[in-house]
Amino acid sequence: MRSGKAGYGQAPYGQGAPYQAGHPSPQPGYGYPQPGSPQPGAPQAPSAGERMTIDDVVVRTAMSLGVVVLTAAPTYFLAVSGSALGMGLALIGALGGLVLGLVIAFKQSTNPALILTYAALQGLLVGGLSGIFEMSLMSQNGMPMGELVTQAVVGTLFAAGSVLAVYKLRIIRVTNTFVKVVTAATMGLVLLLMVNFVAAMFMGGGGLGLREPSWLGLGISLLAVTLAAAMLMIEFRQVEDALNMGLPRKYSWQLAFGLTVTLVWLYIEILRLLWILKSLFSE
Repeated sequence: MRSGKAGYGQAPYGQGAPYQAGHPSPQPGYGYPQPGSPQPGAPQAPSAGERMTIDDVVVRTAMSLGVVVLTAAPTYFLAVSGSALGMGLALIGALGGLVLGLVIAFKQSTNPALILTYAALQGLLVGGLSGIFEMSLMSQNGMPMGELVTQAVVGTLFAAGSVLAVYKLRIIRVTNTFVKVVTAATMGLVLLLMVNFVAAMFMGGGGLGLREPSWLGLGISLLAVTLAAAMLMIEFRQVEDALNMGLPRKYSWQLAFGLTVTLVWLYIEILRLLWILKSLFSE
């Protein structure tokens, strides 16, 4: 494995897979066949017609995100109404998504059924959390139903578009150092949130208060949004590297999985950030 600077579309650039909200993300070069560098038992380099295109990645990512939305919508309405079923589905989505996400990432799976099932589980989590946060603000501030979710969706689209522009214009370059710093910071955040979760189990309430509507919670949410945006840049780099390496079309499913993980994480963190802001500064 080489370290140091690597040009775009050349050698893999990180050591190990970065974590996104606790889930490993696939990395071009880790489990991918390398066209032009045959290995015993490795598949042959694909022909031009079998190589991945950017359209393949876009279509499969759209399919995955579409499944997220389809399962999120009914779960949201159940949760915002205060139904225990909505909260239960959110828990199933969180635990099931964690387990299946780890399986897909570590096995470098390109199985569409597994990836779309993961997307469905993430939809349960997204819908449940959206409903729970919105129900909280509706009861506290009389906020209209749907306002928080609409703002979070718009914020996510704006953030993703801004990150893509920054990446394409090379305003920030995704170097080896960038990947290592973001990976280390993200893993540190995940560990800190796990400590907060354990503390909440024994201390009750919000544990250490890292995810509660407070100034500390606001700071943690701003950090989480920043790291999610940085991880999205790494995902864009992965897509570019995979296209330059001429990987087979089936690997577009793995890239779609990585983009789905990161975009869902970004949405959830923006949703929580807005919830904290509205809770702190409500009249």
